[in-house]
Amino acid sequence: MEIFQHLMGGFLIAFEPLNLGLVILGVVLGLFIGAMPGLGSVNGVAILLPVTFLVPPTSAIIFLAAIYYGAMYGGAISSIMLGIPGASTAVATTFDGRPLALSGNADKALIAAAVASFFGGTVSILLFTGFAPVLASIALDFGDFEIFALMLLAFATFIGLGGDDIPKTIFSICIGMVFSAVGFDIISGEPRLVFLDLPGFSRPINFLVLAIGIYGIGEMLWTIETTRGSPTMSKAVLSVERVLSNLRELLSTWKTAVMASFLGYFVGILPAAGATPGSLMAYGVAKLTSKDPSKFGKGEVAGVVAPEAANNAASTGSMLPMLTLGIPGSPTTAILLGGMVIWGLTPGPRLFVEQEEFVWGLIASLYAANLFAVLINIGFIPLFLWVLKTPFTILAPMIFVLCLVGGFAPTRSLHDIWLMLIFGIGGYLLRKLDYPLAPAVLAIVLGPIAEPALRQSLLISDGSFAPFFTRPIAGPITIIALLLILLPVFKYGYQRIKGRGETQ
Repeated sequence: MEIFQHLMGGFLIAFEPLNLGLVILGVVLGLFIGAMPGLGSVNGVAILLPVTFLVPPTSAIIFLAAIYYGAMYGGAISSIMLGIPGASTAVATTFDGRPLALSGNADKALIAAAVASFFGGTVSILLFTGFAPVLASIALDFGDFEIFALMLLAFATFIGLGGDDIPKTIFSICIGMVFSAVGFDIISGEPRLVFLDLPGFSRPINFLVLAIGIYGIGEMLWTIETTRGSPTMSKAVLSVERVLSNLRELLSTWKTAVMASFLGYFVGILPAAGATPGSLMAYGVAKLTSKDPSKFGKGEVAGVVAPEAANNAASTGSMLPMLTLGIPGSPTTAILLGGMVIWGLTPGPRLFVEQEEFVWGLIASLYAANLFAVLINIGFIPLFLWVLKTPFTILAPMIFVLCLVGGFAPTRSLHDIWLMLIFGIGGYLLRKLDYPLAPAVLAIVLGPIAEPALRQSLLISDGSFAPFFTRPIAGPITIIALLLILLPVFKYGYQRIKGRGETQ
């Protein structure tokens, strides 16, 4: 009852004319920031942070949180329409969203992304409202052993992502792991994989550069080839009947949405994890548990629902350690944390007591931002579909320019532009040779998280792997991950035994 009273007070704050206007403005700005390749929520919040000094702290955090929410929704737009991830959090949406668009079902993909985002956001806000202190304490129990076990479980989903061709999946994983190791060693400080002694390789490869190269330029080259020189975009249509039909089809994916929402939120509350690993892990689990995994990557609606529900849930989850512990859960919340300090607010357990108006106003504004984001997103679908009808001869140069801008914007380095072009050609060749791209993308995302966690764990345990199996949280996760990794071996053995039985 006390939580309900606090929440009602928060709604009174969130629905003040100034704050409500900032919510709507933040969602619209975030939607277009998220849809622009290379920008994403991190750059959007950072760019607009100075604007917030014109309003009170509560209004400022509401505005920035609305941008964050809108960007989570917007990232799916360019992933579906152009095959270019608007942000790293929307890479997994490209896997099935783009094939849906090319098959004339862009409206289905966009509606699925919007509704799944709304569902994931709603679940995560409810969890945030009711269980903030408990979940914060659980996040504190996750040390290096637990983090690596969770990453190992994510790697285990590569089996689902790679289909039945395990050797090609392993090769794709290894490529991703190699790219994730470029730069200086985190413990010894020694340079690793500095190809040709180029100074640009002294820092890690920017994940967004790889993603835009593979799924932007690579997709463009693939489209040009597969349509034999005269490509046309899908004849996307929109009608009330189609919208209702798409919504009815979405009802069958509710289990996937629930799984992805809880998984995304849980990954989001882990310090420094963020929404990208959560969305990719949710996609892997959705495929692993699907009745027909072969549909994934070819235009499966559940392949859009899972990452979109997860990344929106994770975006809310990442705010939890920021507010309760003063630890940012993602790069974007790190900027929000800096803003709070500038506004004279001290994140931590006392914030819920000393700044009730601020905290509950923020929580209530998340409900409002989530609602307005889905309404605005669905309202703009006709505009997005109009872009899809543009002739490819006009759209292809636009995609290429957007890729260049998106690759240059995060680091402003020409080295990244050349890398992006190379990744684009590499992604095109891998797709032509029927190698799965998703495991490589997952590996480069999770590699920088898994490696330091493993090495620090082994330093703590003097090289012993026993704690991975004996610790109460890490143990079950590690065992499940190993069983999933060995699953193809069990399947192969079972099929051999069954085959012998049938021949006899």
